[in-house]
Amino acid sequence: MKSVSASELCAWLADKDRPPPVLLDVREPWETRICRIEGSELVPMQALPGRLSELDPDRPIVCICHLGGRSMQVAMFLTRQGFKDAYNLTGGVDAWARQVDTAMPTY
Repeated sequence: MKSVSASELCAWLADKDRPPPVLLDVREPWETRICRIEGSELVPMQALPGRLSELDPDRPIVCICHLGGRSMQVAMFLTRQGFKDAYNLTGGVDAWARQVDTAMPTY
């Protein structure tokens, strides 16, 4: 499992020469109603095992949660399932809101 900081992810998303990652938001729906990173796909952590076939194991995937704990577990799970480029967003959406998009609500 790899990690990426909020500022590193921001630079990655802005880099047109680098393939964009799948932004996998593993929080609960109520959390995404408060805030979310644009372009992220919601697959709650509990639902992921049943939806694994929807993910491309050859694409980079950045796992996102509130503070980084759940997403770290999901990134480790994906790595064990053969996903070569699974990343954890260190600090989660909270770090994104504080470091990249300061207009984003926090909770």
